[in-house]
Amino acid sequence: MAIATTLEERRAIAETVRKLMADENGEKRVRAVMETQDGIDRPLWSRLAEMGIAGLLVPSRFGGAGLGPVELELIAEETGAALACTPFLSSSVLTAGLLVASQDEAACARLLPGIAAGTTIATAALTAERGSWKPEDVAVAAQETDGAAVLTGTASYVTHAGSADVLLVVATTPDGPALFEVAPRNPGITIAALPTFDRTLRLDRITFNRVPATRIGKAGWPAMEAALRLTLVARAGEQAGGARRIFDMTVEYARTRIQFGRPIGGFQAIKHMAAELLLEAESATSAARDAALQLALEEAGAGEAIDLAAFACADAFAKIAATAIQMHGGIAFTWEHPAHLYLRRARAYSYLFGSSDLYRERFLTKISAQPHNVSAAP
Repeated sequence: MAIATTLEERRAIAETVRKLMADENGEKRVRAVMETQDGIDRPLWSRLAEMGIAGLLVPSRFGGAGLGPVELELIAEETGAALACTPFLSSSVLTAGLLVASQDEAACARLLPGIAAGTTIATAALTAERGSWKPEDVAVAAQETDGAAVLTGTASYVTHAGSADVLLVVATTPDGPALFEVAPRNPGITIAALPTFDRTLRLDRITFNRVPATRIGKAGWPAMEAALRLTLVARAGEQAGGARRIFDMTVEYARTRIQFGRPIGGFQAIKHMAAELLLEAESATSAARDAALQLALEEAGAGEAIDLAAFACADAFAKIAATAIQMHGGIAFTWEHPAHLYLRRARAYSYLFGSSDLYRERFLTKISAQPHNVSAAP
C-alpha cells in the first residue's frame, strides 16, 4: 500500500466530511434514525457516496476512490464523532475489503461498483456466538460438491444483515476458512435481530440451512485478516473521534455550568479529571493514526499497532464516555441528553468485530514472542 494523498488533501477531506456531519447529522437526526427499522440514514449515506466515501477503499477500476488506511482513519474519526448511522464499516470497509483481498476479479467487477456508488448495501458474516474473530471459531460450514456449495450453521453479530443487498459469509472447508456469497433473501436463511445497547447499531444473527453459495476467490484466512485489519483501523478511528467529541462536549459544559458561584471547571477535582481524559483522547487518536500509517506503509509492526489501537481506543472511549456522564452530573443520566448516546456507542464498539480482550491478548502474545535485548548495566 501507499499513501495516495498529501497532508493538505487529507485535511480537506476530513474538513468536508466534518462539515457534512455538522450540517446534516445533528443529534436530532441521529435520534430519528435510531427509531427506524433498519437504522440507516439513507439520505446521509447517499451524500457520503456522492463524495466518494462509500467507495473509499474500492480500486478506481471498479468505480472507487482507491484510497487507503490513512484516509480511512481520518474519515472514520469524523463519522464516529457524529455517531453517523450508516453502513460505512460493514459495506465500505469490511465487505469491500474482503472482495479486494479475495483477488476474484469477476466478483469484484460485479459487486464493487454498486458498493462504491452507495446503491448496494453489503455485509459479511464471520463471527460465531461467542463473538470471537478467530478462524477456529467460524461456525458456518460449507459442503462443496462438483463445484457447487451449500452453507449450514450460524453467524452472529452481523451488521445490517436485514438491509443487505449483498451477503458474504466465511465458512469452513476442508482447506480452511473460505469466502462465499449467498443471496440474502434465500428461503434457507433466517435473520433474527439482536438486542443492542447502542440503538444506533443494528446487529443480526443469521442461520443458514443448506443455503446455496458461490465461492469468492481462492484466498483463505490471510485475505480475511487483511480485511479485518482495515475494519479495525476504521473502528479505532470512529472510537477516537467519538472519544474526542464527548470530551469536548464535557469540557464546554464544565466551562459554562455554574455551581457555588463559579464554573465547575474551576474546581481542582474537575480540572484533574479533564486533564486525564484529554490524555486518554489524545492517546486514542495517536494509536488509531499510527495503526493506519503502519498498515499503509506495510510496516513489520503493523499487526501489533492495529491490535494495540483496537483495545486502546476502545478502552479510552469507554472511560471518557463514562467519566463524562459523571462530570455532567444528573442531567447526563436523562434520555434527552446526548452523553448516553456516546456511552452506548463506546460500550457496543468495545465488542464489535472482536472484543478489547481479544486484541489485548493478541498484542501481548505477539510482543512476548519477540526477542528482547536485555543487558546488565555496567
